Amino acid sequence: MVEQNTPETDPLIGLAVGRIVLGVAALLGPNRLVRAFGMSSSPSLSYLTRIYGARAVALGIGYLTEPPSGRRRWHRIGLAVDTSDTLTAVGHLVRRDAPQRGIAALAALTGGYMLVGAVRLVRSSS
Repeated sequence: MVEQNTPETDPLIGLAVGRIVLGVAALLGPNRLVRAFGMSSSPSLSYLTRIYGARAVALGIGYLTEPPSGRRRWHRIGLAVDTSDTLTAVGHLVRRDAPQRGIAALAALTGGYMLVGAVRLVRSSS
């Protein structure tokens, strides 16, 4: 019997779905999403939020539409993006140059994705 990949057997499926949901929210309501993270919206932040949303949707769809045998590449790309996003957020937290609560929430979000991706990578390598 062939095991089906589900969020229970492959947590990266859940992350991919989460990327798509958050990405669509960023594309459709960037100002609302920015305010949900405790930041003031502006046209330039709205633009950047939409860029983030498009990237998140692309990463999620890329992972979900790839045959299971080829998902390792998408996994590594997602992990690289999540690591970069988390380190960027930590830099802002250290410098205290952005709204701390919003940046902390984003660091927790991307850091959680990074942690799941890293653990999955280590487990699949052993």
